[in-house]
Amino acid sequence: MNEHEKYKIVTKVLGGSYKSGSEYLYHCPYCKHHKKKLSVNFTRDVYKCWICDARGRTIRRIVRRFGDLSLLRQWDAVSGRVDLNEFENLFQEFEETEHEELCTLPDEFRTLTNKNTSLAAKPALSYLRRRGITREDLLKWKIGYAVDGDYKNRIIIPSFNANGDVNYFVARTYEEAFRKYMNPRASRDICFNELYIDWDSDLIIVEGIFDAIVAGNAVPILGSSLRKNSRLIKRIVENDTPVYIALDADAEKKAEKIIQTMLECDIELYKIDVMGYEDVGSMTKEQFHKKKLTASFVDTDTRLMQSVLSI
Repeated sequence: MNEHEKYKIVTKVLGGSYKSGSEYLYHCPYCKHHKKKLSVNFTRDVYKCWICDARGRTIRRIVRRFGDLSLLRQWDAVSGRVDLNEFENLFQEFEETEHEELCTLPDEFRTLTNKNTSLAAKPALSYLRRRGITREDLLKWKIGYAVDGDYKNRIIIPSFNANGDVNYFVARTYEEAFRKYMNPRASRDICFNELYIDWDSDLIIVEGIFDAIVAGNAVPILGSSLRKNSRLIKRIVENDTPVYIALDADAEKKAEKIIQTMLECDIELYKIDVMGYEDVGSMTKEQFHKKKLTASFVDTDTRLMQSVLSI
C-alpha cells in the first residue's frame, strides 16, 4: 500500500498533523482533545489516542467513520480492498434470501422490566439474580418470563431486528426442566437484538444469550456456526466492525471455522481466552472486561505461525 497516499487521505479527514518518530499525531475525532494526541502509524496500519484510548488495527475505520464516501473509495482503491459496491457479488446468495422472518412472543410472556411485578415473578427474578443479572440488564434486554403455557417456568429474552420487530426469542428454564432451552421454530440467521448493536464499537461474538448479557455489545450465535453469507457477517463487513471471538472453551473447532470465515472477509479480529471459566456467562462483567483487554489479535500471518509451531 502507498503510505503517502494513506497519509494524504487521513489528513483530509482529520486535518493537519506533525510527525513524531514513525508516527503522525492528529487531533482525536473521538474525544476532540485540544492537543494532537491521536497517534497514527501508517506502516503498521494502527492508531491510538493517548487521552481517550480509542484505538484500532485498521486506519480505514477512521476514514469510514469520519470521512466521506469519496475518501473511503480512495482508501479502498489504494489498499486494493473489495469495493463496498461489489457486495452484491460477494453476498449474492445472501441477497437472494434477504427477506427476514419475524417471530411472535408467546401469549403467556410477562415482562420483568416493570418495578412492580407479581409474586409469580419471584422465582424468575431469584434465578436471574443468582446469575448476576441486574436491573439495567432486565431493561436493556427486555427480559420476561412465563408461568403457564408451553413456556411455563422459563425466562424469555426477545430479539429485535433493526426495525424493532421481534425476530426470535430464547426461553430458558429456571426450574431445571429436562429441556434447558426451548426456542421457537424460526430462522437463526439473524443479528440477535440488532436494534441495540453499536456497529461502530467492538462487537463480541459469544455462544449464548447469558454470555451476551455479560459481554455487553455482543451477539450470541445460539449454538450455530457462521456462514460467509450470513446476515451477521454481512453487517460486520458493511460497518467495518472489529470483532472479538469469545466462545466456550469446548467450542474450539467452531471458533476456528468462524475465525477462518472472518479472515476471508477481511474482518479485524481478536480472540478472547476464556480458559478458567465454563463460559462467558459464568464471569462477572469485570472479569470479562479484564479478559478482553488481554485478547490476542488474529490475522492470516499469526495463524500461519501457530500452524508451523504446532507441527
